[in-house]
Amino acid sequence: MRHPLRFGIKNSGQDTTIEALRTTWRIAEEAGFDHVWDFDHLASIGQGGPDRPIYEGWTLQAAMAEATKRVRFGCLVTGNTYRHPVVLAKMAVTVDHLSGGRLEFGIGAAWAEIEHSMYGIEGLDHRVGLLSESLQIIKSLWTEERTNFEGRYYHLKGAIANPKPIQKPYPPIWVGASGQTTLRLVARHADVWNIAGGDPDRVKELTPMLDEACGAVGRDPSEIRRSLQFGWDGADRGELIDLCGRLLEVGVTEQVIYLRGEHLDALAEKVAEALPDLRKLDHAGARQ
Repeated sequence: MRHPLRFGIKNSGQDTTIEALRTTWRIAEEAGFDHVWDFDHLASIGQGGPDRPIYEGWTLQAAMAEATKRVRFGCLVTGNTYRHPVVLAKMAVTVDHLSGGRLEFGIGAAWAEIEHSMYGIEGLDHRVGLLSESLQIIKSLWTEERTNFEGRYYHLKGAIANPKPIQKPYPPIWVGASGQTTLRLVARHADVWNIAGGDPDRVKELTPMLDEACGAVGRDPSEIRRSLQFGWDGADRGELIDLCGRLLEVGVTEQVIYLRGEHLDALAEKVAEALPDLRKLDHAGARQ
């Protein structure tokens, strides 16, 4: 199964301004990007420490829904431990309706230890099990009249969740994963595999693990689209095109350019200028 090559840009919501976020969304809409993204953290991550400005990821997605009309959008990726799955399912449906059915639902097990310790959030030691149960619950809430679930971590009795998503059966599910246990969840639940922290060589290393996980549950791995995010400083368009081409060669068809550093609005403009050349890669791939 061959999937089309699609491009997105990401302004995480960290070390940025509301004005720069709105500019990113406008550029994504007007320049013809397929999707636009933020991320989901409660305290800033990376070398600058946890006390830098950061906005909440799902609130931003509601704003994306209202600020755009065409482009799809989502969060790479939601930290599952931060919210009860019933709350997360309801938020996602609300944003799906606000946008007229343009939500891409990104989710992962969460990993930032400082957030869990600082805010007293439990579950980091059981994050894969929590994610497994959450995915089952969320999909049921989106599709069933009542949800009954008796798990190790969550317990639901006759749970009602209306309205259902506009997208049927539900918004595309992107699961962030790079470990053996989380790849099993990709095989069971994901429409898109978001390959965490990667490059073409990392994709090649992890792909056989996903193939094995899919085989264990009787799923064709080619059904699952592959995604990866990467940074670009705007200096060398040829370098960007080369990287995107190499990612396409290893099956990554959902490519997200992560805007980082200062002057993110200007960097977003540079990425938009390169988009027509990036689109040509899909035509080249189709001829091979």
